[in-house]
Amino acid sequence: MPIKTLQIPTTDGQADAFAAFPDRGERHPGVLLYTDAFGVRPVLEEMARELAEHGYYVLVPNLYYRHGPAPVIELPGHIGEEIRPAVIAQLMPLIEAHTAEHVLRDADAYLRFLTTQPEVSAGPAAVIGYCIGAALAMRTAAAHPDQVAAVAGFHPGFLVTDAPDSPHRLVPKLTAQVHLGLAENDLTPEAISELNQALDAAGVGYTTEIYPGTIHGFTMSDTDAFNPSALQRHWDRLLPLLDRTLANS
Repeated sequence: MPIKTLQIPTTDGQADAFAAFPDRGERHPGVLLYTDAFGVRPVLEEMARELAEHGYYVLVPNLYYRHGPAPVIELPGHIGEEIRPAVIAQLMPLIEAHTAEHVLRDADAYLRFLTTQPEVSAGPAAVIGYCIGAALAMRTAAAHPDQVAAVAGFHPGFLVTDAPDSPHRLVPKLTAQVHLGLAENDLTPEAISELNQALDAAGVGYTTEIYPGTIHGFTMSDTDAFNPSALQRHWDRLLPLLDRTLANS
């Protein structure tokens, strides 16, 4: 399963990225994968490879490319709870600088790049995200309803906020099918209700699910939040969604 290092032209420069895809000389549906707050690192390569093995071209950009190539900050091999606050403190200025305007400009560039790769088949794409990447996935899907047929977010952050452009307020623009896999502490019951009401009102096909026994970050095997059974549940939800929405592309 090849991993290809790439540079994606954007309006603000070049975003470093990598792609994982089957090496069979065929074309495959495209999946744009937004990382969690910790960014591009070996565990994301593992996850992209695993997804690619199911027949997808998976593009993983460095969200923080404006601040330098990945890894933008030095990350330990395992992000334990004792060092997590210090790592997040280093990343917070980068996260705050990644405005909704930047997200949308980048989404345009990432989808344009993804759909023009020779290994990617014609047809719709999927966008998936972890942690803050889930909000980016929702913004991307809402901004590109003609291109994005599926959106999935896992242990999401910043999906329901008071901001006028909170991702949950963009739901009426979605045409994609949606799955959101929540940790038990990700959203309040009130926020989940507000999110579900928005999805219902928009007539979007969706599932929101709290994965039992989880804390924020449960898919990431290089953190203390990792939950192997919840990671498997994530694959059990994600793969049928992609198969259903991208199978003919």
